[in-house]
Amino acid sequence: MDLPFVWADAVLRHQPTPPAVEVPYRAHLIRDALTDAGHQELPAAAHDDEVLLAVHEPPLVEWLRAAARSGADRPQLFPTPMMTAGMPWRYPTAPRARAGVWCYDTTTPVGPGTWEAARAAVDCALTAVDLVVTGRHRAAYALCRPPGHHAAPAGFGGWCYLNNAAVAAEALTRHGLRVAVVDVDAHHGNGTQAAFWHRDDVFYGSVHVDPGAGWFPHVLGYADETGDGDGKGATLNVPLAPGTGDIEWVEAVARVCESAVESRADALVVSLGVDAAADDPEGPLRVTEAGFAGTGRLLASLDLPTVLVQEGGTHLPSLGPLVRTVLAGFGG
Repeated sequence: MDLPFVWADAVLRHQPTPPAVEVPYRAHLIRDALTDAGHQELPAAAHDDEVLLAVHEPPLVEWLRAAARSGADRPQLFPTPMMTAGMPWRYPTAPRARAGVWCYDTTTPVGPGTWEAARAAVDCALTAVDLVVTGRHRAAYALCRPPGHHAAPAGFGGWCYLNNAAVAAEALTRHGLRVAVVDVDAHHGNGTQAAFWHRDDVFYGSVHVDPGAGWFPHVLGYADETGDGDGKGATLNVPLAPGTGDIEWVEAVARVCESAVESRADALVVSLGVDAAADDPEGPLRVTEAGFAGTGRLLASLDLPTVLVQEGGTHLPSLGPLVRTVLAGFGG
């Protein structure tokens, strides 16, 4: 199958403590499943920070880079507007207090290997872009870990640190391409939406569980969010009720794909989560292997140069097989 995957050993270096759901073993399982299916493994190439810094604000990137040395862990303080009340405030001295300036939840720790893993995931995504824009492959899959679509331009959370899909989309635009990002993770990619909220050269469409039903990211991902300024109309969210199965899921993916075509995209980035699976403990959707195969076929039907970027999926027994199923559907 001519759909290679990009790998970097460093994606394993992020090891959350205490042990979390997003563990290094996830990447091993996906890698093994794709190797067994005959996908070619290609090494990630190092890239400079130019495109990364076009997506994320430099102070966030520098803080993450330095956090391993400073001993940052889970945030201890969030200096929200309710606390500062319009008063001038100072950048905290303590690492845990500084973490809360950049992190928006308490479940996304930074440890000694976090920066190396997150930065390697970015290189995986950019290498997949290289494979596609040079014409070596029509599509390439980046085995990114940790995931990225919850990482916003100036903040991180949701187990995400750097936004791999947004970086891939930005890189494609620098080759003169209009890009559609189709997010099929079970949770809304608030960070990717934020990255392109004001832009009309990148369409963002997401199928996900309804945040209004009590699911992450809770405050974003509603159907009335359509972009702003130049980006008005370039965002489409299709929230689904808990318990949604294959038929409604595939219909929603088809709706997003139709909008991607209407956006006149020249290239496609897929935020590929498989946590919509019926057995996944982190989501209430009920998509089966058939639904994931249908998802792959719909994405392929766009007939665009495509970069697929791994996002969520935490049911370890089905994780590798379901990623393989999507790629098999995509490859026909």
